[in-house]
Amino acid sequence: MSEMDEPEFAGLIEPHRRELHVHCYRMLGSFEDAEDAVQETFLRAWRRRETFEGRSTFRAWLYRIATNACLDLLAKRRPAPATGGEVPWLQPYPDRLLDELPAVDGDEPEALTVARETIELAYLVAVQHLAPRPRAVLILRDVLGWPAKDVADLLGDSVNSVNSALQRARAGMREHLPAERQDWSGGDEDAGTRDLVRRFTDASVATDVDELATMLRADVRSSMPPTPGLHVGRDAVVADWVADGFPELTGLRGVPTSVNRQPAIGFYLWQEHAAAYLPLSIDVLRISGGAITEVVIFHADQFPRLGLPERLPA
Repeated sequence: MSEMDEPEFAGLIEPHRRELHVHCYRMLGSFEDAEDAVQETFLRAWRRRETFEGRSTFRAWLYRIATNACLDLLAKRRPAPATGGEVPWLQPYPDRLLDELPAVDGDEPEALTVARETIELAYLVAVQHLAPRPRAVLILRDVLGWPAKDVADLLGDSVNSVNSALQRARAGMREHLPAERQDWSGGDEDAGTRDLVRRFTDASVATDVDELATMLRADVRSSMPPTPGLHVGRDAVVADWVADGFPELTGLRGVPTSVNRQPAIGFYLWQEHAAAYLPLSIDVLRISGGAITEVVIFHADQFPRLGLPERLPA
């Protein structure tokens, strides 16, 4: 491998870019930080190409480098999440990019469920509450299915300490994860959920706060990263929307999309000076038991990455 030139090596590494990016995203919770970590991974792989001895697969070797790049980045620039539970650096991941991932182990239902549930925003937030090393152990063992021995080897640790880190990480996840699964698979069986998303969109465009409240579960949560603040409970969430001036907005339009394997709506606001509807925010919904249990709202700067139009005509 050391005889390879750079374009040749890049050709070898490029097919793994998307899955490495998603791995780094799970570790870091931020799309942009994941891009930095993948760049660093490719750089380190090129510099250390002669250390690849073929004892593991090339893919596994890249995952080792990527995991270490994430751990280094976490050590340098990532504080622990706020006690309230919100993660200010959280960013959405477009489903259209997740669709580029290689097929999961022959598309077994269990593997597909793991791939889907471990990219949801609730999972990402829960992971961010773990210390970096237990986080790496959890993702390598439970998401990627690596044997404990391989994880111990990567982290320069014993199998026993990897197993105990995994137990701690799983306990930490139980503390932060919602108890129930979301009602969304993106398939035809989601008719009821799609109808709820459509009603939520219509009520939002009409700025009908009372109608929106009927769709929220009593213990609904709402946040707007990177703005600090987590609102819990229907009354608190609605009061926050009202205080933000939502009922006074006029000229809204909504475009359905999906991020992190969850239903989402890109909202646009009419701007007279541009004679067009311009990006306002993206609402990502978590729906369980036929009601909205979480709304995560992202700012308009995320629109280009999600493949949403820059403007909508009159």
